Amino acid sequence: MLRRKKTGIFLLFILVTVSSLSLRAQTKIIDQVIAVVGNNIILQSDVENQTLQLKSQGSRTPTSKLRCEVIEDLLFSKLLLNQAKIDSIEITEGEIEGNLTQRLQVFINQIGSEEKLEEFYGKSILEIREDFHDLIRENLLTQKMQSAITGDIKVTPSEVRSYYNRLLKDSLPLVNSVVEISQIVKNPPFSEQAKFGVREKLLNLRKRIVDGENFATLAILYSEDPGSAGRGGDLGFRNKADFVPEFSMVAFSLKENTVSKIVETEFGFHIIQLVAKRGEQVNVRHILIKPKVSPEEARQAKHLLDSIASLIRSDSISFETAAKIFSDDENTRINGGIMINPYPKPWDQTQSLDTKFELDQLDPILYHQIRNLKVGEISDPFEFEDESGNKVYKIVTIKSQTKPHRANIKDDYLYLQEMTKLYKQDEIFRKWIKEKQKITYIRINDEFKTCNFKNEGWVKK
Repeated sequence: MLRRKKTGIFLLFILVTVSSLSLRAQTKIIDQVIAVVGNNIILQSDVENQTLQLKSQGSRTPTSKLRCEVIEDLLFSKLLLNQAKIDSIEITEGEIEGNLTQRLQVFINQIGSEEKLEEFYGKSILEIREDFHDLIRENLLTQKMQSAITGDIKVTPSEVRSYYNRLLKDSLPLVNSVVEISQIVKNPPFSEQAKFGVREKLLNLRKRIVDGENFATLAILYSEDPGSAGRGGDLGFRNKADFVPEFSMVAFSLKENTVSKIVETEFGFHIIQLVAKRGEQVNVRHILIKPKVSPEEARQAKHLLDSIASLIRSDSISFETAAKIFSDDENTRINGGIMINPYPKPWDQTQSLDTKFELDQLDPILYHQIRNLKVGEISDPFEFEDESGNKVYKIVTIKSQTKPHRANIKDDYLYLQEMTKLYKQDEIFRKWIKEKQKITYIRINDEFKTCNFKNEGWVKK
C-alpha cells in the first residue's frame, strides 16, 4: 500500500521462485535419483514439485508430457551448473544473501508476516534461510552461466526481416489492439473540516492504544488500508525505500512498541507502531484513515472537467495544452496528459517511457470509459481511484489505437525484434547443449528415456 509502484523484467529460466518454495514446504515425496549430469543429481521430488507448480499455475499439458518437459529443463539447469563449476564461475555470499532476502521478503509480504512464514514452514527464519542457501547459490550460478553463453545478443534489422520472411503467413503471431490514452485529472481538495475529523479520530484511537487497547485489533476495525487492515495493520519487514519519505522517516525513528503521532502522506493520515527492528529493516503496523471528498467538492471537480472538455471540443484549446495547464496529475501533465504504462511488454522496455496499452492491461473502470470512444473523442468526467487510493476525477481521450492484426515489420518491429532475439538465443543454447552433451557424463533412469526431448543427446546411445 505504501510502496511506490515499480516496473521490472523477470529473468528467463529462474528455477527458484516463491511458489516453488511453498510447494517444497507442503509436499513430501519419497525421493530417488532419476538423473545425473556430471556430479549433479536430479531427484524425483524436484520433478514432481515443479510439475505440481506448473499444474497449479494452470498448465493444461498432459501430466506425462509436462513431467518430461520439467526433466529436460532440469537437465539443462544441471548442465549449466556443471559447466559453471568447470569455468570457475563464482557467486559471493553477499549475492546469495541479498537474493535470498529479496525472495523471502516477497513471500513474507504475501503471507503477512515473518511469524506466519515461520509457522507455515514449521521452522525459524534462520533455518529457512539455511535450507534454501544452496538452492539459491545454484540458481545464481546457472543464471551467470547462461549470460556467459549468450553474452549481449544483438540482432540486426536484416536478421529481423529474415526471421519475419521465414515465418509462414498463417503462423505469424496475432498482435492485440493497442491504445494510447491521454488524461486530465482533478484532485478535489479535502476541506479543513474533513482533515480535522480524521485527525480527531486518529487521536482518539492513539489514546485508546496508549491506554492499553490492542493496536492490531483497532487496525482491523478502523484502518482503511485494504492491503494490511486484515493483518492488524502489519506491513512486514521493509526497507526505507519501500515507504514514501514521510512515512519512512517516522517508522525508522520509533522505539519498539511505541506509537507515533499522526503522520500525513499522499495516502492519507496514519498512526504507526514499531513491532521490531532488524538491521536496516523495520516491521511496523499502521492505521490509515483518509479524509472524504464532500459531494460539493466532487461536483465542482466534475463541473470544471466538463468546462475543459467543452473548450477542447470547440477547438478553443488542444487536449495536450489543457492537460499541461489544468491537470493535477504530476506524472502525465508534463507529457500533455499521455498515460504511461507501468507494465510494458518485454519488447517495449527498450523505450524509456512506454505509452501503449493492450486493452486487457487497462483498469476495468478506464476500459469502460474508452471502449466506445473513437480516436480524438473525449469521455465524460468520471470518478477514479489513483495509485495512492485517493478519489480523483478525470476525462480521457484516445490518442491512437491499432486494430488486432498479424504481426508485420512496419507496425510491430520491436515485437519481431524480440522474437528474433529469442530465436537466436535458442539456437545458441541448442548448439551449446549439443556440444556439452558429448563430453559430459549424463545418465537418465529407464522410465524417462522414452521422453520426447527437444534436444536430442540426453539419452546416450
